Amino acid sequence: MNAIVTVIGKDKVGIMAGVCVAFEKTNVNVLDISQTILKDMFTMNMLVDVKNANVSFSELVDILDKEGERLGVSIRIQREDIFDAMHRI
Repeated sequence: MNAIVTVIGKDKVGIMAGVCVAFEKTNVNVLDISQTILKDMFTMNMLVDVKNANVSFSELVDILDKEGERLGVSIRIQREDIFDAMHRI
């Protein structure tokens, strides 16, 4: 199962590293990344594979929430099928 991750916040060193370390610890594979810095705002979208995660999806949500708090950014994860359904016209 794939998921979409969005990260938004004031740019600073270590945001991508913090998110990727959280994924490494939970056995989540990053499939694709797009990131942009607009003025001093960091934005990143990721497609990740969570099928081999060593934690439940709800635990992963909590882990990313805590990492976002630590980094001072917003990190949201959503199952790809739900994301697609929400954006289908």
